[in-house]
Order: sequence, then C-alpha cells, then structure tokens
Amino acid sequence: MNTLVDRLSGSAAAAAPKSAIADDMAMIRAASELTRDLVNPSARTYWTDFLASAFLGYAGVAAAIVAPSTAWLLAAAFVAVLALYRAGSFIHEITHIRKNALPGFRLWWNILIGVPLLIPSFMYEGIHSLHHNRTKYGTVEDPEYLPLALMKPWTVPLFVVLAAFAPMALIFRYAVLTPISFLIPPLRKIVMERYSGLIINPMFRRKPPEGEFRRQWAWQEGGAWVWSTLLIAAAVFGWVPLRALLIFGGIASATIVLNQIRTLVAHLWENDGEVLTVTAQFLDSVNVPPPGFLPELWAPVGLRYHALHHLLPGVPYHALPEAHRRLKDALPADSQYHGANYSGLPGLVIKLLAGSARGAAT
Repeated sequence: MNTLVDRLSGSAAAAAPKSAIADDMAMIRAASELTRDLVNPSARTYWTDFLASAFLGYAGVAAAIVAPSTAWLLAAAFVAVLALYRAGSFIHEITHIRKNALPGFRLWWNILIGVPLLIPSFMYEGIHSLHHNRTKYGTVEDPEYLPLALMKPWTVPLFVVLAAFAPMALIFRYAVLTPISFLIPPLRKIVMERYSGLIINPMFRRKPPEGEFRRQWAWQEGGAWVWSTLLIAAAVFGWVPLRALLIFGGIASATIVLNQIRTLVAHLWENDGEVLTVTAQFLDSVNVPPPGFLPELWAPVGLRYHALHHLLPGVPYHALPEAHRRLKDALPADSQYHGANYSGLPGLVIKLLAGSARGAAT
C-alpha cells in the first residue's frame, strides 16, 4: 500500500521512522499526574485576552486605513496583524474547551472574528480533533498533516506563498460556491468534503455534520456568505473606498501567512503516514519555551507549547507555561520530554528545509 508521502511527493521514507519510537511511560505518567489541577479554563483570562486582542486588531485596521503616511500605515497594520492573529488563534482553544465551560465564547468569537475574517469555527471544529486522534495523527486521515520534511524542497515555500491568497479563496468559497452549491447537490457534496475545513492534507475528505454541530455550521456559513457578499458589493458599488478594502484584505492575508509560517514549524513533519505512539507524536511536535519573547508573537495563545499540547490537549492555553515548568523541573535530563524543546523559528525552518533537501536527494 502506498504511504502518504508516496502519494503526495514520491520521496522516500526517513531512515529512522518515527513509528519506531516506543512510548516513554514515565513522561506520560508525569504529565498526567503533575497537571491534574490545571485543566479548568479561566473565563476571565479567555474573555479579557480575546476581547482586548480583537479590539486592538480592529483599531489597528482603522488606524491603517486613515494613516497619513506609509510609515504610519505599516506600523498600524503590523499591530493589526499581530492582534488579529492572536484573536484568531482562539479558534484552536474553541475546539478543545469542554462544552459549556465558557458560555457564549464560541458565539462571540464567530461574531467578532470568525465571520469577519471568513474563518468560522465550523471549519476547525470536528477537523482538529482528528489531528489529535491517537491512530490518525500523521496518517492520510489526518487533515492537518503533510510530511513536509520528506517532500520536495519547493513544497515548503509554496506552502507559505499559497496562504497569501487565502482571503480571495475564502471570499469565492462563501460568496460564490455557497449559494450555487445549494442549487447543485453534487457541488454541495464537494464543497462540504473539500472546502469546509482549515486543512493542509489535500487527500482528506470531510464527513457531513450532524446534530447540534449541523446547526452551528448552518448559521456560521450563512453569516460568512452574507459578509463575503457584502464585501464584494462594497467594492463593486463603491460603498467603501477600495483602498480601505485592500488594506483590510492585506492585513487578513498577512495574518494567514503568519499562521502558515507558525504551522510550518509546529511539527517536524517527519512521519511517513504510519501510526505513531503518543511519545512519537510528541517528538514530531515542537515546543518553543521561554526565555525567548518572539515566540509569544508568532505562536500565541499557547501555540509555542505545541508538543506539550499534544501530550495534554485538555490543558487550557494559559496553564501550559506552568505545566511546562513542572515537567521540565520534574523529569530527568534523559527524558524524552526535553527532546521536543527548540530555541526559535529560524533553526526550525532550517531543519525543515534540510530535511526536505535530504528527501529530494534520496
């Protein structure tokens, strides 16, 4: 049977596959025992962080639109990108928060961020959980995994460049494909399977929603359809200056590119489609812990502890720094836990590019 890499890139598997890594039971037990008191989300932290980020982001958009000079425009846009990126990153938390733990948070996230940026939470809920599934991670059934380190070198820059066009693709998906797909059932099936998720695995096919999630999907998709249609109408009929729309679109594009770069280094991407142990999944993921400050900007809302998150997906983002501190101090120097910690973005990108170069040479 062909592996995921064979199907997508044709490159060979790594010499020492991740599937050969056994579970480090001491690490897994310590992770469970030392963090039992950290699983409850703080409503105050979530709401304050999210609302402040959203407010700062939209204030930055407004400031960029009315900026008197290019320098002020770029400065305001920079703030807007970082703040909206942080606010948007709460979509990851929404997928992990226990039902009713934060009443109203999903609703207001979608109203303030999900629909305006055309990334409603239904595009991640029901998708991201598969990425955490013990037997699906890194396989062809994982919507959020590509073995980038084993693919052709050009796939890495292409992975980032394509993200810049995401806003236009999302407008087309909601303003055009959504209404037409309801008139053409076969097209609706394609739209739901292939274009209704924030995925990077082109072979993944999504299943139709059921129950309460189907109703959530319906109103979120409807809201995105209305908003995307209004954006097109505003440009065509001149309701909003084209410059303002382009600035907003540019900021939205930059947030997605930044997230794509963060995704690029969230894992080592070295699995060739095999089922991995929990420890192997952890070691294929990345922590970028303190003392560095920059990871808090490009990997916000706990994403700098992505490997730890795979080990403890139920721990809220604001508790991950304490969870990391406890495990770092408690586990011996030869523990597998320390093998997922890295110093920063440049080294991770170089490691990925080197891996893809080696894969192309084999």
